Amino acid sequence: MQNLSVEDMWRNNSLNGTVSSAANQINRIGDFVVIGAMFLTMISLGCTMEVTKIKKHILKPKGVVIALAAQFGIMPLSAFCLAKAFQLAQIPSVVVLICGCSPGGLLSNIMSLGIRGDMNLSIVMTTCSTALALGMMPLLLFLYCQGIAGLQEAVPYKGIVFSLLSILIPCGIGILLNHYRPQYSRLITRVGLVVSSVCILVVMVLTNLQNGEEFWTVVAPPLLATAVLMPIIGYTCGYFLSCLFRLSQPECRTVSMETGCQNGQLCMALIKVAFPPEVVGPLFLFPVVYVFFQFIEALMLVAAFRLQQLWRLRRDKREYQDASFRVGEKE
Repeated sequence: MQNLSVEDMWRNNSLNGTVSSAANQINRIGDFVVIGAMFLTMISLGCTMEVTKIKKHILKPKGVVIALAAQFGIMPLSAFCLAKAFQLAQIPSVVVLICGCSPGGLLSNIMSLGIRGDMNLSIVMTTCSTALALGMMPLLLFLYCQGIAGLQEAVPYKGIVFSLLSILIPCGIGILLNHYRPQYSRLITRVGLVVSSVCILVVMVLTNLQNGEEFWTVVAPPLLATAVLMPIIGYTCGYFLSCLFRLSQPECRTVSMETGCQNGQLCMALIKVAFPPEVVGPLFLFPVVYVFFQFIEALMLVAAFRLQQLWRLRRDKREYQDASFRVGEKE
C-alpha cells in the first residue's frame, strides 16, 4: 500500500471537496432551472383553462369521467406491467411509475387540436387531472409499489405531495391571468413553452457534465422500450375505451390524446426535487425521453388522421362529381 504524506492527504481531501462542491453547485443550478421550467409550464397550462368551459363539462361529466378513468387507470397499470416485464431496478421502476401516474399537460391540448378533437373536453380534462393528481399520484404510487419488491420504502411521498401542492400556485396564476387578462394568454403560453424547452436543454447539459457516462443510462434498452410502448398503449386504449362508452368521434380522439400524453415537465420536477441526486442520478431525465416518444407517436397519429380526412374529402368530391355527371346525362 502506498504511504501518503500528510500534505498529499490534505491535497486529495481538498480535491475531493472541490469536486463535491462543484457537483453540489451544478445540482443546485439544475434544481433551480427544473423548478423554473415547471413554474412556467404550469402558468402556461393555467392560461389554457377557462372557468366557463370547466363548469359546462362538470354539469355533463360523462366524457370527463371516462377520460379520467382512462388516464388514472390505464397509464399507471401500463407503467407497472412494463416495469415488471422488463425487470427494471427499484429506482427506474419508481421513475416509470411516476410518469405513468402523472396528469395531462400542454402537449395533449396541442395534439387534440391537431387531431380535431373536442378542445373544451381536452382543456377540462387537463384541468381536472392536474387537480386530482394531488391525491391520485401518491395513492396510485402507494398501491402499485406494493407489487414490486423493495419499492415501499423507495418513494418519498412527502416530497411528491409537497411538489404537487406547489404546482397549484402557478396553475392558479395562469387561470387568473386567462380570466382577467385573456389578451395575454396566448403570448404567455407560447413564451412559457419556449423558455421551458430551453430550460430542459440546459438541465440535460448540466446533468451530462455532472454524471458523465451515467447520463446514457436514461436510454438503456429496457427504459427506451418502456418510453416507446407507454404512449401508444395510452393512445390505443383511451380511444377504444371511449368508443366502448359511445362518446362522439371528436371526444374519442381527445380522450386518446389525453390518456397517452402526460406532463413530462411535472414528472421531471417531481423526480429531481423529491429524490436525492445520489439516488436518482440522471434518471430524472427519463420523462424527457418519454415525452419525445409521446410527441413522435402523437404526430404520426395526427398525420394519419389528416391523410384519412383528405382521402375521404377527395372520395366524396369524386362521388359528387360522378353523381352530377349522371344527372346531367339523364337530362
